[in-house]
Amino acid sequence: MPAKHLPFGSIILAALFVLLVPAGARAGASSSSRTVPDLLRLYVLDCGAIHVADTARYELQRDEVETSELSVACFLVVHPKKGALIWDVGAVPDSEWRPTEGTIVHQLSLPDGQTRDITLTRPLGAQLAAIGYPPSKIRYIALSHYHYDHTANANSFANSTWLVRRVECDAMFATAAPGTTRPDTYAQLKSAKTILIETDQFDVFGDSSVVIKFAPGHTPGHQMLLLRLKHTGPVLLSGDLYHFPQERTLNRFPVFEFDKEQTRRTRMEIDEFLRTTRASLWIQHDFVANRNLRKAPAFYD
Repeated sequence: MPAKHLPFGSIILAALFVLLVPAGARAGASSSSRTVPDLLRLYVLDCGAIHVADTARYELQRDEVETSELSVACFLVVHPKKGALIWDVGAVPDSEWRPTEGTIVHQLSLPDGQTRDITLTRPLGAQLAAIGYPPSKIRYIALSHYHYDHTANANSFANSTWLVRRVECDAMFATAAPGTTRPDTYAQLKSAKTILIETDQFDVFGDSSVVIKFAPGHTPGHQMLLLRLKHTGPVLLSGDLYHFPQERTLNRFPVFEFDKEQTRRTRMEIDEFLRTTRASLWIQHDFVANRNLRKAPAFYD
C-alpha cells in the first residue's frame, strides 16, 4: 500500500504548534518526565512543612518573619547520562504516616523528648514513583546534614551510594548521637556503599554539572548542592545555611548551630561565591519561596 502524505498545510500547522507551546508546559507534562532527559533536570519534591512554635530559636521575632512555617523540600537531580541523585529526604518517614485525600498534621516525637508538628500531603516514595525514579533507580544519596528533617527516608536509599563528609558520618554514628537527630531513620546507611568526601568541592558526575560544596557550621560536615542548569542557570541549594530569609537580611543565627562563628565564615564565603558565579540561592526551608516553585512531575533544566 503506498504511503499516505499529509497535506503541506497540516505539516506547517503541526510545526507551529510545537513552536508555540511554552517550554515550561512541555517540561511539566508527566509523559515527558518519564523519558530519558537530554539535559540535567532538577525535580522539587514536597516533603511537608514544619510549624515553628518559637521563632526566637532563630534569633527572630514573630513579627520579623512573613510566616512561622518552614518548608521541607527534597530534590531529585537526574543526569542525562550518569544516573540520579536524591538530595535530602524529608522530616517524617513514609512508613510512619498514612496519606489521605488532603493534608494532615503529624506530631513527630524526637529522641530528646521534643515534638514537632509537621504538615504532610504526599509520601516521598509516591512522588518519586510518579516520575519513574523509585529508590532502586537512584544512584546517589546525599544529605545536606544530619538533622531529623533531612534524613527521614534515608534507609530507603541504602542501596544507593552515600556521599557524605567524613566528619559528618563520624558524628552520625557516634555513641551519643547529635541533638535533633533520629538515628533510626538513617541507620541502614552505615552498611551502604559510601564515598567519604575529603575535598571542599565534590564533582558528583565528573562534568561540573552537580557539585557538593563544603559549608560547615550548622553541623560539622554541613554541605550545599550546586547545579548548573542550562535554561534555569546555576542554582545553589542551601541546606540549612539559612532557614528563614530574614536570617540572611538581618544577619541572625539559630541558637542551635554546631559552631556559630564557623557558620558566619561560611555565609561570607558563600556570599562571595554567589557574587562571582551569579548563582541563585534557593533557601530550602523558605516556605514562601518554596511554595512558588513548580513541583514534580514538572522540573527545572
